Amino acid sequence: MPPFWKIAAAAVPALLCFPADAGERRLFFAGAYSFSDELGGFLIRGVSGIGTRNDPIVIEQEMLSASPVTLVVRVTTKIRTTGPVGIFATGMIHLRLRSLNNSGIAWTEYEFELQEQLGIPSVHGDGLSFDQRRAEAENRSSDSFRRNYTDFDPNDRIVFSSGHVDPLDTADFAFFVTDFTPKLEFYIRQDPRIPLS
Repeated sequence: MPPFWKIAAAAVPALLCFPADAGERRLFFAGAYSFSDELGGFLIRGVSGIGTRNDPIVIEQEMLSASPVTLVVRVTTKIRTTGPVGIFATGMIHLRLRSLNNSGIAWTEYEFELQEQLGIPSVHGDGLSFDQRRAEAENRSSDSFRRNYTDFDPNDRIVFSSGHVDPLDTADFAFFVTDFTPKLEFYIRQDPRIPLS
């Protein structure tokens, strides 16, 4: 790695958990991306990592209700699909979300949905997915739910099931997002599901 990249990589941790614009838009930086809770319903408490399998971007978040919320993800560097991860947005990002259940209600499932446009589910052909090339669950896991299944067509979703998260407990979710036509912004809708009765 050239000396410049070593210096730049060393500077990244200083930016990782810096919340900007404490009013409307709170931004947290990790790797080549920023993460925001600006659409409401939850609070990001911190981020770390660069987005590789060995050093995933970890987002610590507090869910304030059992209603769906949306995480805003933005590219903060140049897009270069063959560049060093963390320095460039490569379209490949390993994520780990640690979700504190502060909703007052137990969760019985948890769904993630990718969106290129806010409010519109990502579709099979747009390049954005939960690693749709792999049908097996190699890059998807949770410490609170034993099963997960994906829905790649017509939407890009993962549903974690066969478990639960009690109020004030924290659930850990890991997955791999790929974007073969990288965009400057995308969204991850999260839906903590509660018992029907």
